[in-house]
Amino acid sequence: MAGCWTSLEETHQLDKISLRDGMQLMLQHERDMRTSNRIARLIKNAGFRLKATLEELETDTTRGISSTDVADVASGSYIRDGRTIIINGPTGTGKSYLACAFGEHACRQGVKTLYFTMNMLIEQLKLVHLEGRETNFFRKLSAHDLLIIDDFGMLRLEGQIQHDFEQIIDDRYNRKALILASQLPIKDWYNVFKSELIAEACLDRIVHKSKRFELKGESLRKKY
Repeated sequence: MAGCWTSLEETHQLDKISLRDGMQLMLQHERDMRTSNRIARLIKNAGFRLKATLEELETDTTRGISSTDVADVASGSYIRDGRTIIINGPTGTGKSYLACAFGEHACRQGVKTLYFTMNMLIEQLKLVHLEGRETNFFRKLSAHDLLIIDDFGMLRLEGQIQHDFEQIIDDRYNRKALILASQLPIKDWYNVFKSELIAEACLDRIVHKSKRFELKGESLRKKY
């Protein structure tokens, strides 16, 4: 508010507006700054691997990204409904960018978001078990309305880790939103789990009512 007052003073606007109008301007400035700072914190705390926005996203139905589907996700209804978004496609087709862009947009809507690659998540799970902090970690995940897991399927899930993953999925089912990005087709996801029973339990919850983006085409890394 003090900064707004100084700006009004430097631009010689104080003599041109009433006290009431001046107070409204300062209060609006304060609200805008608090909103901006909160969004910045949400984006920083999410830990996105890429700096991505929906505004810079190139929609193209031939690549599997239609403007209609993107607008549907941008509305935030999947977050309110606790639904899952699955992003599939070959290497370099923009899966991580799309996932990060959805996450960044969610942060701008005030949604608490966390981003992990599958490797990062596994390493974090191993660490919290070693330190005896697994309960707090699962509670932290549940406190975020959107969880993004990138590169799913790159590593096989075995032992305690597959049980941890099952708990994460179960905690979010129909309650909190999830975005999974993977270069593996969904039909091959069963092979990611050592236990067929855990695979069945997880994939039933993940795939059920999910919204899917099947990305196609050549690697964008060749283009850029």
